[in-house]
Amino acid sequence: MNEQALRELVRDAVARQLAGKPHAGPHDAAASRPLMLVADPSHYRYSSLPDSGGPCLIEPAVRCNHCGFCQSHGF
Repeated sequence: MNEQALRELVRDAVARQLAGKPHAGPHDAAASRPLMLVADPSHYRYSSLPDSGGPCLIEPAVRCNHCGFCQSHGF
C-alpha cells in the first residue's frame, strides 16, 4: 500500500465517522459473529493468593467484588 492509498483510506474513515454512517465493507459480517475466547495466561488465577474480605487490593476506595484481577496477570 502506498502513501496515497493510505491517505484515501484515512480520509474515508474520518468522513464516515463525521457523517455518522456505519462502515460498509467486507468485514461487517465478521464483526457480527461472536468471538471465540481462547485460554490465555492473563486469565489464569493464582489459587494460593487469598481473597480480600474488605477493600479491593487494586482500587482500595472500592469494596472487593471478587473479580480475581489481583490474583491474575490481568488483561
